[in-house]
Amino acid sequence: MHTVIVVGGGAAGMFAAYSAAKNGNRVFLLEKNEKLGKKLYITGKGRCNLTNNVPVSEFLNNVVGNPKFLYGALNELSPADVINFFENNGCPLKTERGNRVFPISDKASDISNTLQKVLLKLGVKILLNTVVTGIKTDNNHITGVETESGFLPCDSVIVCTGGVSYPLTGSTGDGYRFAEKAGHRVSPLKPSLVGIELSGKDFIDLQGLSLKNVAISFCDDIGRELYKDFGEMLFTHFGVSGPIILSASCILNRVKVKDIQLSIDLKPALTAKTLNERLVRELNAGKLKTVSNAMRSLLPQTLINTILKRANINAEKRCCDISKCERENIVAALKGFVFHVKGLRPIEEAIVTAGGVSVKEINPKTMESKLVSGLFFAGEVLDVDAFTGGFNIQIAFSTGFVAGNNA
Repeated sequence: MHTVIVVGGGAAGMFAAYSAAKNGNRVFLLEKNEKLGKKLYITGKGRCNLTNNVPVSEFLNNVVGNPKFLYGALNELSPADVINFFENNGCPLKTERGNRVFPISDKASDISNTLQKVLLKLGVKILLNTVVTGIKTDNNHITGVETESGFLPCDSVIVCTGGVSYPLTGSTGDGYRFAEKAGHRVSPLKPSLVGIELSGKDFIDLQGLSLKNVAISFCDDIGRELYKDFGEMLFTHFGVSGPIILSASCILNRVKVKDIQLSIDLKPALTAKTLNERLVRELNAGKLKTVSNAMRSLLPQTLINTILKRANINAEKRCCDISKCERENIVAALKGFVFHVKGLRPIEEAIVTAGGVSVKEINPKTMESKLVSGLFFAGEVLDVDAFTGGFNIQIAFSTGFVAGNNA
């Protein structure tokens, strides 16, 4: 019987321990926190968006970092397989808008508890509050792990320690140190799925404003489009966040451009011509009203004064006094609500860490190191990341599953 040690009890670690144990190995799951799956508890606003219910080919279109590396793992454990796993183990799921999958209970704890129940049933020895300080090798072969409590011998080690985002959940970069000591290259770490800071001050009055069904585009200083999307976003004390902004950060963190511009189309369903005609009707219907009053049918109250300021129009001006040129300015402001990007929020605030252990040095069919026999890596510690929507947790499940099967 092989002895397998899994370092890190998050999404990747729990699935790695599961697949290693079901193959008849003696498995130890070492977690530095007081409970398993600590980061899972805060994902999806505490609801845990655990996967995205799409075919593997479509799934890979949403992977930003090294999608080809994940092809085999996702085919070995697909989103459909993950859904079946949880439902067959007493955790019913539901699919919501954007094919996002959640537990029916809307409780992230149900995902972690289901996995823990399966692990205990398989005889996995779970060691909580256990800090791993190093991985031991001999002639490029794994011999065991060193913990604060002493040495644990084993045949294989699976490193599932996560990245460096949300360090309070235990993701403090331990896996990168283990990898580098074993001779692996670690790609530069960057924040991914993180808010974006804006320059200037005119977004501050919009703090807390949530926008739905808007189109965004990010362009560089020569007008080249870097990213575009459609959906939900919100203004914050530092700039912007929300689903489409978080996904944009996955692309912007790879761009070496200083002057990036964000343009928001507040009325993407209408052409400029159609929007102008709509505005004419609104202004004619309330000729003696102020223009700010007439705009209430078009925009949230919080946004009206900012848009009129952008259009260089006094908010107290009567509708009947608005000129054709001013009306066109309003349309231009609605179709191109522009801000300058200051930068991304710190990596500690990111949902996911981009960069990590170079996948060139990992066998994609097994997740085993090409440098050290018996050393495996899975989950966020690898140089793989994807857009928001349950894709990153599925990657953790799939890579963990493959590592456990081959350890």
